[in-house]
Amino acid sequence: MTERTQWNQIKDARMDEPGASEAYEAARLAYELGRRVRELRESSGWSQTDLAKAAGMTQSAVARFEAGGTVPTLGVLERIANALDATLTVDVTPRPHVA
Repeated sequence: MTERTQWNQIKDARMDEPGASEAYEAARLAYELGRRVRELRESSGWSQTDLAKAAGMTQSAVARFEAGGTVPTLGVLERIANALDATLTVDVTPRPHVA
């Protein structure tokens, strides 16, 4: 009988592959952005369909975005923010240097 590989071992091996950490970071950012939009939409009492209509999108595009499956362009993000009566803020912050 062969020994089963644990998830952490698989993950660690895949994270060592070229480009894996960048892809993981992009997926994390997409998920967090979608989660934040979903929070704002739900706090407004809107459905995905309501947001889609207000932002000139389809409901399925909103669903994919909120699930972290896509990252919309800045123009689409601006339309979503306007539809939610929110401000889109894009910021690049220097990393702290560790001595």
